[in-house]
Amino acid sequence: MATYKKRGYKPKTQKEKEVVVEESSTTADVFNTLDEGASKTEEWFVKNQKYIVGAIAAVAIVVLGYMGYSKFIAEPHQKEAMNDMYQARTYFEEAANGISSDSLYNMALNGGNGKFGMVDIAKEYSGTPAGNLANYYAGIAYLNLKDYEKAISHLQEFTSDASIPGPIVKGAIGDAFVQLEQYKEGLDYYEKAFKADVNNYTTPMFLMKAARIAIRLDENQKALDYLKRIKNEFDSATEAAQVDVLIGMVEAKL
Repeated sequence: MATYKKRGYKPKTQKEKEVVVEESSTTADVFNTLDEGASKTEEWFVKNQKYIVGAIAAVAIVVLGYMGYSKFIAEPHQKEAMNDMYQARTYFEEAANGISSDSLYNMALNGGNGKFGMVDIAKEYSGTPAGNLANYYAGIAYLNLKDYEKAISHLQEFTSDASIPGPIVKGAIGDAFVQLEQYKEGLDYYEKAFKADVNNYTTPMFLMKAARIAIRLDENQKALDYLKRIKNEFDSATEAAQVDVLIGMVEAKL
């Protein structure tokens, strides 16, 4: 499992400090988006919040059916956890819709109106689907609040075998590592994200993020492989619009 370094960590190698030479206006525009494009998970989650939360909630329901607890212990415990989660989830969804986002994300994390927040739910109901789901909510809330170490900690605790949550959560961890300037760890998680499930939505997005960070790390052959995969397999994806320019630049470096 990758670990995060303390906030304020700065890259030490020359490769990490290099700035790409802006040879033309077109290439300048592309490379000026390398950092920007790698850290847009917050906005992506806001736009797709209902879809993502619905998918993960469905996972929790399925997992509940396979829990190893006895009927008379697990079900009351799970019901109590979901009751506590209702208010915290309401705060989270209101924050995701842009209503007093920072304060509501904090309330989702720490609780309100006598109810637990996601942090306490994850701790108190560890081992239940509710506790697992709370780690997802807490991780994304911390990501939006730019507390990247805590985002990583909670998101790494979330588990799911379903197709949608896996790549989304791994990609979010990648974004958090990139924000901490731990680019190698960020690249590792972007790779895990696009390998977790192949679809026309998350796969090209995380292939592009992986390619951009690979370019930053001067891993140009890896970047070229990822860019060509977008071009050949996902030519209708939004990410395909920049592929030809990036491929040309990476090939020139090789």
